[in-house]
Amino acid sequence: MKRKTVVVLFGGASPEYDVSLNSSYSIINAIDRDKYSVILLGITRQGLWYTFSGSVEDIPTDKWHADAKLLKRAAISPTRGEGLLEFEDGRFTAAPVDVVFPVLHGRYGEDGTVQGLCELAGIPVVGSGAAASALCMDKDRAHKLVSLAGIAVPRSVCFEYRPTQSEISAVAKELELPVFVKPVKAGSSFGITMAKDLAGLAEAVKVAFEYDDAVIIEERVEGFETGCAVVGNLNPQTGRIDEIEISGELFDYEEKYTLKTSKIHLPARIDGATEKKLQDTAKTIYGVLGCRGYARIDIFLNKDREIVFNEANTIPGFTSHSRFPSMMKAVGLDFPQLVDMLIELSLEG
Repeated sequence: MKRKTVVVLFGGASPEYDVSLNSSYSIINAIDRDKYSVILLGITRQGLWYTFSGSVEDIPTDKWHADAKLLKRAAISPTRGEGLLEFEDGRFTAAPVDVVFPVLHGRYGEDGTVQGLCELAGIPVVGSGAAASALCMDKDRAHKLVSLAGIAVPRSVCFEYRPTQSEISAVAKELELPVFVKPVKAGSSFGITMAKDLAGLAEAVKVAFEYDDAVIIEERVEGFETGCAVVGNLNPQTGRIDEIEISGELFDYEEKYTLKTSKIHLPARIDGATEKKLQDTAKTIYGVLGCRGYARIDIFLNKDREIVFNEANTIPGFTSHSRFPSMMKAVGLDFPQLVDMLIELSLEG
């Protein structure tokens, strides 16, 4: 059989650029080259698109774009049937593409933008489509929709403009300090602050607006956070539930990727009935938000062991030791098998 062509899209004009490089490196190395022909399509921090023909080892070190001889300006054409365009000497060539595997964390990749481009082009994409990706990236709207399904969410207030000091004071009274302040559409805990007083709240709002044009202020949920890997389209399956144990106040970017003082417990330190309930809830959330392919659903267990939805990550961290693959490995699906399954799911139509 002729090998299908998979374009792995990595990098991106996002604060999560470095995370993407590491996830992409792992995925590229795991793809079965007997089944798939792989094209590496990188996006620089500045938003320039290039096909890359060099060593995969240069991707995680961010050296992939250093040698111009290994790069060609490129783009995914929105015109159906054209696929991948490469530009050279004022001309372009078009090559057919069977699947696009976006490994772009955060804005301009996980938010439905790239997924929408692929839908215009008629190219299957690994993971959720444009609508679900955009919805899951928007913490406020995702919470509102999930709450309609009868699942608890944190009490919150969303501002799509910079609030006045009196509005900030009113939120502090309504939600009770401390609270978490987050950009509505950002990942890897960028721009997230726990505010303990009014001055800190005002500063946290200012910081969050540096990452997005909307900010959500959430009550602090007393308890701990769990995660659930979900894989599939109409009949998804789940991995084991993991648990985040933090020693500080916030599981921030540094802690997520270094675990200097935090721990990930897999499986979570919960009984079987609670794990089953979390898995079922994660699948419900996955369906409500319209996810396909895969996602990591993050859920709080509060101090009364009640379930509270946090967020859905449609392109979670994806190195061989990241949380999502680890949860699936715990139910018998190793990393190469998982990558293969995700590509196959994208071709189901």
